[in-house]
Amino acid sequence: MAEKKVFKRKHVKNVRKTKKQRARNVREKNLVKLTLKTARQAVIAKAADVVEKIKKAVSVLDKAAERGIIHANKAARLKSRLNLAFNKTK
Repeated sequence: MAEKKVFKRKHVKNVRKTKKQRARNVREKNLVKLTLKTARQAVIAKAADVVEKIKKAVSVLDKAAERGIIHANKAARLKSRLNLAFNKTK
């Protein structure tokens, strides 16, 4: 005979809390992807506002790494590759 599972209030709260956290993390990750994409496209197209887009991407990467959305080393690697691509176009 199978026993009935008992859900405590804290379990229900944890599920609700993790849903909110996951939604926030997904939003932040999508923002990182979008800013990197626009910065890379600006570098390739040699756009006039490429420096501002790179600064924005670096800022978003640093914030995401600080909040634990992405690893600090990954943020550093992405920033480095972005700057290398920009320096090659000069």
